[in-house]
Amino acid sequence: MQLKLKKPICFFDLETTGINIATDRIVEISILKVFPNGNKESHTWRVNPEMPIPEVVSKIHGITDEMVANEPTFRELAPKIHALIKDCDLGGYNSNRFDIPLLAEELLRAEIDFDMKKAASVDVQTIFHKKEKRTLEAAYKFYCDKNLDDAHSAEADTNATFEVLEAQLDKYKDLENDIAFLANYSAHKNFADFAGYIGYNKNGEEIFAFGKHKGKKVLDVMEQEPGYFGWLLNADFPLYTKKVLTRIKLSKLNTKI
Repeated sequence: MQLKLKKPICFFDLETTGINIATDRIVEISILKVFPNGNKESHTWRVNPEMPIPEVVSKIHGITDEMVANEPTFRELAPKIHALIKDCDLGGYNSNRFDIPLLAEELLRAEIDFDMKKAASVDVQTIFHKKEKRTLEAAYKFYCDKNLDDAHSAEADTNATFEVLEAQLDKYKDLENDIAFLANYSAHKNFADFAGYIGYNKNGEEIFAFGKHKGKKVLDVMEQEPGYFGWLLNADFPLYTKKVLTRIKLSKLNTKI
């Protein structure tokens, strides 16, 4: 079933130096941009992460320090990548929990203000797990009746993800062919930040989703314990989480003006 689109959607996959959203870096990114008329364009870049790639990670995706030594850094690629995905919805496999948060971190480090407020994100893994509970290779075999020969290649994984989503739409008649529906269906929980540190209460107010203030309103904690905000900004939290906290603080200051 062909995906119904109101605007372009970019399916993408990252290969990285590890799985820590705040500290690890991209070593390869592949983007498949699908347009409402069905046209597609594909781009894949190797990236110099400016840090060593652990040997155990290289054994998974096959990318070594030597292979990326002369490749551009993410900061150099960032304007081109941002121009490609800007004003698009996003899709991926485990993208809500990993790829989108890590991409946001890299863009913010490159001083590009990445914001998902106007974009929907479709996580094909979540749809798959809700329906069948397996891996990407199994999903590709199950839905498309093909073997994923180049698993852990960003380009192969990206294209497989797109094909799996279209096959899911064919198989499950209760899945609406609508990006907003698919984004809502594939969402885990509603968080203000990508990493899941800031959630919402039943009134739609931002609350801490971790630590000693878990469940408390962010604004209340900032007023009662101002030093906590400073500690968060200086601690090893994702840049996007810090951006959200700063926005909340500034919104409170603006209401007092």
